[in-house]
Amino acid sequence: MKKVILYTDGACSGNPGVGGWGAVLIYKGVEKRISGSEGSTTNNRMEITAVIEGLKCLKEVCEVEVYSDSAYLVNAFANGWIDEWLKNGFKKTDNKPVLNEDLWRELVTYAAIHKVSFNKVQGHADNKYNNICDKLATEAAKNFMPD
Repeated sequence: MKKVILYTDGACSGNPGVGGWGAVLIYKGVEKRISGSEGSTTNNRMEITAVIEGLKCLKEVCEVEVYSDSAYLVNAFANGWIDEWLKNGFKKTDNKPVLNEDLWRELVTYAAIHKVSFNKVQGHADNKYNNICDKLATEAAKNFMPD
């Protein structure tokens, strides 16, 4: 099985506001950089979107190590929140709906295709690829053009 490293980040100017996401896929030392933006979104939506868009780039089943500075994203998988949400119809323990259900469902669909692990990295630190993703996301948000 091919092993891919996927670094991701999301950014938002205002929350909600104009947002951007960035991702770097690395396979056998080759990097692919992708990014995008939305006009009215949140930082958390952009964090999740970055992973979805990265996984969409894969042309076959892969082992994927995802690196993100979003505790919200990483903890959803590492702490089993996503399994509980799926089991409880995307209701939290307080019976309130889970935010971003549409994106979580899409991410679960793509993650099920591959063998995905989620890893937390320190944001705005010395991680080269996290910094690249941050720049991709902020530039995408800055350059947002409405349809």
